[in-house]
Amino acid sequence: MKRALVLVTLLAAALTVAPGGASATPESGRRGYTGWLDGAEYRVEMPEHWNGSLVLYSHPYYVPGIPPGIGLANRPETENWLLDRGYALAASDFTGRYGAVYDQGPRDQLTLLDWFEANVGKPGRTIALGSSMGAALSVRLAEENPDRIDGVAALCGPLDLAASWNLSLDVTFAIRTLLAPDSDIDLVRPRDPATAAQALQTAVDEALVTPEGRARLALAGAVGNVPSWNSAFHPEPDALADRVRQMAELASVHIWGFGPTSRVDLEHRAGGNPSWNTGIDYGRQLAKSEQRELVREAYRAAGLDVGPDLARLAEAPRVAADPAAVAWMDRHGVPDGVTPAPVVTLHNTADAAVAEHERWYSGRVRRYGAPERLRQLYADRATHCAFTPAEEIVTLRVLFERIETGRWPELSPRALNAQAGRLGGEYGTVYDYPTNSYGPAAPAFTRFTPSPPLRPSS
Repeated sequence: MKRALVLVTLLAAALTVAPGGASATPESGRRGYTGWLDGAEYRVEMPEHWNGSLVLYSHPYYVPGIPPGIGLANRPETENWLLDRGYALAASDFTGRYGAVYDQGPRDQLTLLDWFEANVGKPGRTIALGSSMGAALSVRLAEENPDRIDGVAALCGPLDLAASWNLSLDVTFAIRTLLAPDSDIDLVRPRDPATAAQALQTAVDEALVTPEGRARLALAGAVGNVPSWNSAFHPEPDALADRVRQMAELASVHIWGFGPTSRVDLEHRAGGNPSWNTGIDYGRQLAKSEQRELVREAYRAAGLDVGPDLARLAEAPRVAADPAAVAWMDRHGVPDGVTPAPVVTLHNTADAAVAEHERWYSGRVRRYGAPERLRQLYADRATHCAFTPAEEIVTLRVLFERIETGRWPELSPRALNAQAGRLGGEYGTVYDYPTNSYGPAAPAFTRFTPSPPLRPSS
């Protein structure tokens, strides 16, 4: 398995299992339930003394190869913290488990909620918790079932799933056009998905060794707003080559996580290709990108003019979508923003699922929902879903207080970081997927305003 695919698999695995690969173990006196409902495996854990609330967790996008196990929160330490305080936890592994389960996932969670109410008890409150793809599914679950879900905690969510796939297409389209112009690489409707993905990865690897290649790679990443910071342990790099290298690591997530190999699953579910770049002006997209200064610096270092490469992007044949597949994606992958229940989000400032999703979602809520029901939190850290258990717990506490009192608590970074710090060292570790390791991390709540979305679905 190629290194980039290993990184994608490790990321999904890190959001499922505890450090060292062991699933979280229930404490004495607790009871658990496992089984299958309509083809989906599920797991339920009950505390010794139930407080009447249920946390229903939706997992991230899974690629084949991750280890078995059903997580009940973004971090296993959070599972035990919730159980210790009387919360019941439940999660469906979703029918088929892997891929873009945008239509099936919420249905499986609702089936599990029905089972819980019939066999365990009717919760006084049900909280939808999700990470990555699961964050978007949790938002949709609440929108579609306003009488069943009392609050949503959406962590590191690519909330506009349609836009996520379009941006991944932008990145792979630019890599193919700029770094492998003579290749025959299928970006959508792939005939040989693994070969196509490997060709894109090879182009990235070869580009990293020359200034000219790094410049064009920076441009390819910038049109998708790919961050140039990809370490949960270290600050944003200063050196140009290091910034482009870390951008390349995240570009590889677009290749292996949402490129040709994953499009087979997506297109099967959607009934065709839902992604497109017809009519897109990549010069305009670059001008809006947070990485535009990196591109200027990289082209200066290489002694190149970006103009001819933008012209190549403009002249390259485009990818058209299938209308029925676009309609499927709009129906299952784009939340309305109606906020029938309180929603709190948590996002890293630098993330492969770029934080601009939060800005898009807040605009959606202002238009269609109730802005007073939405609060958005940020951690000043890089990589996808790189939160400490303390940060996840504090985020949940914020939501619990809003549900219980009808008011949001103080949300200044100082107050949130103080709460996280009081939880202690066992809740102060973070997973860094580029190194596949855990390490200590201080609470990192910060004030942050994401950039406008480059290519929102609406």
